Amino acid sequence: MTEAPSLFLGQSEDSGAPEPQVLLLNRANRHGVVAGATGTGKTITLQIMAQGFSDAGVPVFCADVKGDLTGISQPGKPNAKVEERVKLLGLDHKPEACPVTLWDVFG
Repeated sequence: MTEAPSLFLGQSEDSGAPEPQVLLLNRANRHGVVAGATGTGKTITLQIMAQGFSDAGVPVFCADVKGDLTGISQPGKPNAKVEERVKLLGLDHKPEACPVTLWDVFG
């Protein structure tokens, strides 16, 4: 059986064994909301989703009033905590930049 194309969102380890959390591309509609309290990972989730859709060839538009998402235009820099987490979950991690066009409504 062939796996449907999907967008990797993250990985849980609650059940003892790492379990990938994915969004099937054929289940992703044209609109969505990521909501939560401060510090719960909304910006990181949006960055992961934007990069995943871009990697899959899906154009992405993000209205980023505060400028939190502009970091996806640059590859990630080494970070000990990230590297430790990647190793713990057994992920293949290669920081890359996304193709980005920034529009500033204030010029």
